[in-house]
Amino acid sequence: MRVGVPREIKVQEYRVGLTPGAVREYVAAGHQVMVETGAGNGIGASDDVYRRAGATISDSARDVFASSDMIVKVKEPQKSEWLQLRESQILFTYLHLAPDPEQAKGLLASGCTAIAYETVTDAAGRLPLLAPMSEVAGRLAIEAAGAALRRSAGGRGLLLGGVPGVQPARLVVLGGGVVGMQAARMAAGLGAEVTVIDRSLPRLRELDDLFAGRVRTRFSTIEAVEDEVFAADVVIGAVLVPGASAPKLVTRAMLKSMRRGAVLVDVAIDQGGCFETSHPTTHTDPTYEVDGVVHYCVANMPGAVPVTSSQALNNATLPFGLMLANKGFAAVLENPHLRNGLNAHRGRITNRAVAESLGLEFAPVGGLAA
Repeated sequence: MRVGVPREIKVQEYRVGLTPGAVREYVAAGHQVMVETGAGNGIGASDDVYRRAGATISDSARDVFASSDMIVKVKEPQKSEWLQLRESQILFTYLHLAPDPEQAKGLLASGCTAIAYETVTDAAGRLPLLAPMSEVAGRLAIEAAGAALRRSAGGRGLLLGGVPGVQPARLVVLGGGVVGMQAARMAAGLGAEVTVIDRSLPRLRELDDLFAGRVRTRFSTIEAVEDEVFAADVVIGAVLVPGASAPKLVTRAMLKSMRRGAVLVDVAIDQGGCFETSHPTTHTDPTYEVDGVVHYCVANMPGAVPVTSSQALNNATLPFGLMLANKGFAAVLENPHLRNGLNAHRGRITNRAVAESLGLEFAPVGGLAA
């Protein structure tokens, strides 16, 4: 198969769809890989490094899209990219379609086969291609929170972990999944007072055992969320409904009862955000204030550490990418985990949660032709 890797064009996105090491694996499996010039600059991988890995280098994204059977990316395609996709072409990347009807419309119009990293599953029902970036984002969320808490940034002027004799910051994590666990680990390690709220009692028990009492856990109810949010210096939004828009757990009205200079970090912003007042920001201008509360809503947090992120992402995506390269759409029909990753095919939405979020018709994979 001819596999294409365009340079990422989303604002301040420095990751790359295939690292040179991953390119070597595709070439060793008998596939051709075309990489757009400069695609690896963000991770310090020059065109010559990619050539030595067996890739050919193209001067333009247009050539990559036109010449490839499968496009491997990191972030969702931008308009100039989805206009270049075509029927029978496979797109393998993060999509986050639920809060993005314009992108969904563009992918459907192209007729391409779009497989989203964030809905591919494993045998345990987990999301193995989302997990590595969730790990990175959860850890970065605490770094971001610490910076936003500074008085110069509009925050309360607190050090997350405090110092001897001074109370540390109080931090609540909404969601006990991968992001939430990593955020809690980092915050507790710095000495913050941490509470994790989740709807799953088994997960709360796991977290309680994992942290051995260093992190408080609470079952998620309206009362529990309000209690913790109103008393918090930092709220980390880490809720996830696979494929669907994130639920709004903190409303605009709730901000009035929060501490002035408190910080909201919305790691769920890719799926629309879990705070009613969230809107996407960038690494250049990451925060804004609403009703005296600082919001950090960068939509591609892991892009700030592209070397770590690209390697972690490729470690997870490589086996699935090779399945697609080896078998094409037949791999989707044969593998239930890739089937769960299929979001669009030949002009139809093939993921139920995505379809419901967008108000579009759901087309089960079993009813689709290869």
